Amino acid sequence: MPEPTIHIAALNVELFIPASNSLKTKRMVLRSIKDRLKNQFNVSVAEVDYLDKWQRARLGIVMISSDKTVVEGSFQAILDFMETVRDTEITQSNIEFL
Repeated sequence: MPEPTIHIAALNVELFIPASNSLKTKRMVLRSIKDRLKNQFNVSVAEVDYLDKWQRARLGIVMISSDKTVVEGSFQAILDFMETVRDTEITQSNIEFL
């Protein structure tokens, strides 16, 4: 019997948060985004870079699936969702399959 295929992918999203004037404000915005992504898309999310910058953040979003098209579709839906989030702008994003 063939081994099942497992697709592991990471989406890196760099954000600009223009209205943030402190790390506390930035954390509130990111906490809301991370909670919504986890609940709505069933992914793992972490802030992975620019931890000490008030207006910049990089989120790492990881998903595992047996179907690569499911991962690609979910990541596109995540990017579409993040485009609608107030108070943030996506400055860069990329998908990497591991």
